Amino acid sequence: MITQGSPAVGLGALVPMTRPGWVEAGQHLLAGLELAVREVNAAGGIGGRPLDLVVRDTAADPRRAAAAVDELADLGVATVVGEYHSVVARSAAARADALGLPFLCTSAVLDGLTERPTDRVARIAPAQSRGWQLYADFLLAEGHRRIAVAAQASVYWSSGIRILRESLQPRGGTVVTLDATTLDPAALCDELAESRATAVLLLVGTPEPAVPIVQAVRRDERLSQVMIGAPAGQPEFAEWAALLGDDGTGIPFLRYLPAELGPLGVRVEAALRERLGEAPSFVAFEGYDAIVVVADVLRTHGADRARIAEGWSTVAVDGTRGRIQFSRVPGITVWQWAWPPIQVVDRHPAGGFRVRHSAR
Repeated sequence: MITQGSPAVGLGALVPMTRPGWVEAGQHLLAGLELAVREVNAAGGIGGRPLDLVVRDTAADPRRAAAAVDELADLGVATVVGEYHSVVARSAAARADALGLPFLCTSAVLDGLTERPTDRVARIAPAQSRGWQLYADFLLAEGHRRIAVAAQASVYWSSGIRILRESLQPRGGTVVTLDATTLDPAALCDELAESRATAVLLLVGTPEPAVPIVQAVRRDERLSQVMIGAPAGQPEFAEWAALLGDDGTGIPFLRYLPAELGPLGVRVEAALRERLGEAPSFVAFEGYDAIVVVADVLRTHGADRARIAEGWSTVAVDGTRGRIQFSRVPGITVWQWAWPPIQVVDRHPAGGFRVRHSAR
């Protein structure tokens, strides 16, 4: 039971809620965070103290995220959670580390989340290298050896291209880069046809230019046999289906859910569906799981920032998608949940999602 008049434990949350941020992802992330906070407080909070979620909009802006971390630190929050966009999360993580403020990243996957190893930052999303290597395995299993990537300039996209090349080239694969910043959809289709690639991957923002590119490829008879892929997960959200209809089906993407949810996941899925008015994405589950982790650390180690940072290494708690524990993974600079579930999924033309490939 929460003790009347007990001071709240402040918990900062970074969420993209306005453009150019991916607003729908932000809505799902926030729904997961808020549901879990509500349940923690209903169960008595943290030693009789309620959790108080203090939300700040990053709008996919790294500088805005860093400023939000400064503000949240001044407000006295015990830790910060959240953020969807990798480049934004990297900025937030660097600032939190510099301030001695623990940060639990929910959804950003960039391997180099911080420039140097740190004990203050942890992450429950899988590292990009693990997910995109699985996607490369899927491409090869489907018979694709010559892969085109329609890419915009970004550290995240560049990292993805590097991972794909390192995964595909030793096994006879080739990656051809098409500049989606300078090429309009029609010109990109011309380049794609000339490339002789059997698959094109969308390493671009959503809805622009991803949606026009998909529409152009689907309508180009020269490309009727070319598979479109989206490893970053653009087709996960309802907006994708609303904008593209049938054109948006059959586009495989990475999704961080298990083959079957356990009892906690099933209950949370139903609560999130009611809250969102639609099926929750994996991002909503990431938000919920982040609060499960933070609540566990706060109950065990208290609200002192230094002790929270020390607590990442001792986490062992059941989330909606499996048992969450952090470890040091080679090449990753933060505490990492090493084995989140990963699937390659697409939207089935008949409705719903179908699993095309999964981590073993």
